[in-house]
Amino acid sequence: MITIKKSKTSEALKDAVEKISGVDLSVCLQCRKCSSGCPVGKLAKTRPSEIMRRLHLNAGNELLESDILWMCVSCETCSARCPMGIDVAGVMDALRKLALSRGASKQEGNVPLFNKAFLKTVEVFGRTYEMAMITAYKLGTGKLMNDTEKFPTMLKKGKISLLPSLGGDRKTVKRIFKKTKQNKGAGI
Repeated sequence: MITIKKSKTSEALKDAVEKISGVDLSVCLQCRKCSSGCPVGKLAKTRPSEIMRRLHLNAGNELLESDILWMCVSCETCSARCPMGIDVAGVMDALRKLALSRGASKQEGNVPLFNKAFLKTVEVFGRTYEMAMITAYKLGTGKLMNDTEKFPTMLKKGKISLLPSLGGDRKTVKRIFKKTKQNKGAGI
């Protein structure tokens, strides 16, 4: 059962999500294909189809507290599976942006720490560099020795490398990060 808390901001949230994402939320059929394909949907309390339905019904700012917003890995499986061509991942991005700008409480746990570590390595190296990302994440959690027994196997199988890849267009990526930081200051 879905409970919706209507408030004066309900319409504003739906309108803001539609404006930022460019998605017409009214075309969602609630087929739930977005949730059935979501790799983190079963781990989250709220699934993508529920987010879409709540938005469609003009839910309020409580949506900005949903755990799926911070667990979403932006793989776009939800968007690819949607028979109506809805960019569900874009909706999640818009909700995350609104949650940050409106000061909603952040996801508990280490998801924000992981996101920060991941994005920092992309910013510095032009693409993800697993060793730097893992190091930053482990330093942030204070659990430096957790899972270290897996490292030799991952290294041996080529799943992780000691040195960063020299591929990727670092200049373009740095320009994107710079532009994003400028836009944050402009209130976008």
